[in-house]
Amino acid sequence: MQDWFETAPGQYLLAWEQAQFDQAVADIFGYHAIQLGLSSVEALRANRMPHRWLASADAVKPRRAALLTDFAALPFTANSLDLMVLPHTLELSPDPHATLREVERVLVPEGRVIICGLNPASLWGMRQRRAHLYRRMGFGELFLPEAGDFIGYWRMRDWLRLLSFEVESGRFGVYRPAVRSETWLERYRWLDTAGERWWPIFGAVYFLVAVKRVRGMRLLSADWRRASQRASAPVPIAGRVHREPHSHPPTSEGHGS
Repeated sequence: MQDWFETAPGQYLLAWEQAQFDQAVADIFGYHAIQLGLSSVEALRANRMPHRWLASADAVKPRRAALLTDFAALPFTANSLDLMVLPHTLELSPDPHATLREVERVLVPEGRVIICGLNPASLWGMRQRRAHLYRRMGFGELFLPEAGDFIGYWRMRDWLRLLSFEVESGRFGVYRPAVRSETWLERYRWLDTAGERWWPIFGAVYFLVAVKRVRGMRLLSADWRRASQRASAPVPIAGRVHREPHSHPPTSEGHGS
């Protein structure tokens, strides 16, 4: 898929995804973030966490990856990462279920995962399915990369829900037809606005942000320490009269000796 991003439709898709990642990660805070695969998109460049890594599963061409690992067996302890970004990672994975389970394992409670994937219910998806049919008949050429399998938007949401993720936001993009020419892609630029307004679920790519929820967990507010101090401070008892030591109660008037 890295090579396909060098084509005109690949550049068009990459530009849209890069803008989505830049916007989504800018205000996510924490200490540790990791991108799994696809170095063509710099998904974490707008994030401000002190520790950010790119992981690759490709031992042949890791490119700028800082970590080479199996995405279904990540070398991190449980509940240790604040943010994970998966640009087309699951659809390119040989075992997307195992990869997503690993994501859930290593994310901290309330940590976020960002996923983008190609939408099978789009013009691009339909052209790819038609090309696969033609290839079985002995002719035709694929429009999208051959590697990987599409995972539908609603199917992805179901997978996330089963792993106790809550989808925080989701959207579609890339509405121009499945053409290879940069000139024709530019002529159809107007479809990006029209598609987002009139047929949003048929964009060629979807973008999801989900939060890991843990049942029974109660997050402490930022002022928990001050609240604890207030709770432990001594409280005066209403109606209590303070007396000086060794004082005697007053005698009643008219008392004889």
